[in-house]
Amino acid sequence: MAEDPGLSRKVQLIKTASVIALGGNFVLAALKIGVGISANSLAVVGDGIDSSVDVLLALMSLVVARIIARPADSGHPWGHGRAETVATVLLALTLFLAGAQLILNSAENLILGAGNEIPSGAALVVTVVSILGKLILAWSQSYIGKKANSAMLLANAKNMASDVIISLAVLAGLILSISLGIGLIDHVAAIIVGIWVIKSAVGIFIEVNAELMDSGASAASYQAVFDAVRSIEGAGNPHRVRMRRIAGLWDVDLDIEVDPALTVRKAHWIAAQVERAIKDRIERVYDIMVHVEPSGGSEEDEGFGLREEALGPGPVRD
Repeated sequence: MAEDPGLSRKVQLIKTASVIALGGNFVLAALKIGVGISANSLAVVGDGIDSSVDVLLALMSLVVARIIARPADSGHPWGHGRAETVATVLLALTLFLAGAQLILNSAENLILGAGNEIPSGAALVVTVVSILGKLILAWSQSYIGKKANSAMLLANAKNMASDVIISLAVLAGLILSISLGIGLIDHVAAIIVGIWVIKSAVGIFIEVNAELMDSGASAASYQAVFDAVRSIEGAGNPHRVRMRRIAGLWDVDLDIEVDPALTVRKAHWIAAQVERAIKDRIERVYDIMVHVEPSGGSEEDEGFGLREEALGPGPVRD
């Protein structure tokens, strides 16, 4: 099987982004955890733990890049693109658990009055460095993620953008804690950090859930398919149209009707023209399956896919 140049480029971009994220987050995590412990700031330590999670996610991205580069085989006839979807789910779950653990630890210290030392100025410095570093990392992941059309990298970019908000909350808590001489403020800041991490995790899961459930295609995307069929002479009554994403690429299935008197060769030629017309209208198509039927032979009670008249406020099945 010939190597897909588009897939090869995507794999290389994911690897590049992962190496950048790995190196940047490793440095930030080590700085924040080390300084947070020495400066008596649980919020900074929690911020460092979040960056440590990002290190693990970068390693996971490198593994995923190797997996999706594998060609289709007997066990995975659609290829290995869904590995990226699975990794994005794991990313959301990991973030959720990290945020929940930080909230629990901080709340326990707040209730019991433990660890109320006032953080030192070093915590302020490392937090400012973290904000600048995360801004650069978030931009790089977003830029490369868009070029690669990678849901995983874009989710990671959002995660790192959320990290900037987290660090800003930590910075505000540190400033208040040091200026007012109240150590408990640091624990409150840590709880806010945990809540924001959980919010980001839920947002990422909601987005990737559309791909897991084979949904997410807009009415405009479906309309593009119907318009493509209409543009080909001899192709009619598009129905059972289904669209789903596999690692950011579209997989399209549909039935069309042709003159029953046509030869198989001519019917196949029409189907091929429909495929080309769809690819002209929809970017990043992974595969298209066009099933040819004789005119008037479609079933009215077909259970999957859409007809054009079903397009409206929400998806309706045939």
